[in-house]
Amino acid sequence: MNDSSITEPQSPGKFIFLVIALSIPLWLIGAFTPLQIMPGLPVSSLMVLCPLTASLVLVYSENQTTGITRLLKRSFSFRQIKSRVWLIPTLFLMPGIAVLAYGLLRLLQKPAPAPEFHVISTLVMFLVFLIAALAEEIGWSGYAIDAMRRRWNALQASLLLGVIWAAWHIIPFIQAERSLTWIIWQCVTLVTARVLLVWLYYNSGRSVIAVALCHTMINVSWQLFPVQGSHYDPMITGLITTFIAVLVVLVWGPRTFIHNRTV
Repeated sequence: MNDSSITEPQSPGKFIFLVIALSIPLWLIGAFTPLQIMPGLPVSSLMVLCPLTASLVLVYSENQTTGITRLLKRSFSFRQIKSRVWLIPTLFLMPGIAVLAYGLLRLLQKPAPAPEFHVISTLVMFLVFLIAALAEEIGWSGYAIDAMRRRWNALQASLLLGVIWAAWHIIPFIQAERSLTWIIWQCVTLVTARVLLVWLYYNSGRSVIAVALCHTMINVSWQLFPVQGSHYDPMITGLITTFIAVLVVLVWGPRTFIHNRTV
């Protein structure tokens, strides 16, 4: 099979179903053990491997090993990033949102202790979260979003994928003993963050690694928020993320998220 015979991902519905089916055993394990991978991350968070697994299963069924090789090669390639200027939002958008959220906490005189940064532990955290983000984004970005874009415009597809992504996190949030208000606002954050990730995906040249790096920075920023995320406020973060996502849609347009181009 050569590249010309490889079909594009065709089954977003099957992908979502398979991700959920693969996640259920991990949700059940998380329900019976209080163990956490790190603060705020129950054992069920290992479901990050499910989008990768689901995408590989479906790509193999559609294009056999050639399709898997092509997907993985594209997902790990920095050459896919057409303009290096997109490394700026890739690496600094989410930390910037975290800094704004921290500043607002201080301005509103809410509890916000000084951040603490330890270089070695932060680097280890970054690598762990990068592996997890790649496992997710090979599925969400490398497989699902392009298949969804053939049915809906960029805004519609990103919002739908964002709702699915947020709902997928609810059981781990419950198992981490988050409050209902926390969960609702964090879901708002995830939905609007997905809009930004899809925007980044198409403007970076459909780069999975760029989205995975940005996804990594979401999690690193949360864990570095004082103290190990304990003072993280999803309402403030969600409002900031939503505001930026609205600006992106207004400036870049809802159809493609790209100026003067179609995808």
